[in-house]
Amino acid sequence: MKVKISTATFTGQSGQKYQFFVYPMNESFKSVGAVYAVSRRYRDSKGGYGYDILYLDETSDLATRLENHKEWDRFARQHANCVCTHLDNDQHSRFAKKEDLLRHCTPARK
Repeated sequence: MKVKISTATFTGQSGQKYQFFVYPMNESFKSVGAVYAVSRRYRDSKGGYGYDILYLDETSDLATRLENHKEWDRFARQHANCVCTHLDNDQHSRFAKKEDLLRHCTPARK
């Protein structure tokens, strides 16, 4: 059973807002296309939640992509605690959304 924590909205350089569903890091996913962000969720000064995006990419198969991700060790070192997913089965659309988001936010690299 999927345990959705919340939703998050990330804005691309174009000004377009993209809604993501937020799940715990250990969540298992179905084989679906998505733009995804591995993130660190934190309580902000207004009592809500904010997200530090640590890694952002797109995939045609979310289940396989996250299951054995090459960056898991880095995610652990950076205290990643959630995966944000924006489902989209169209390859061109996913790529355009990923690029728009990456032009607006720079994922943390350590």
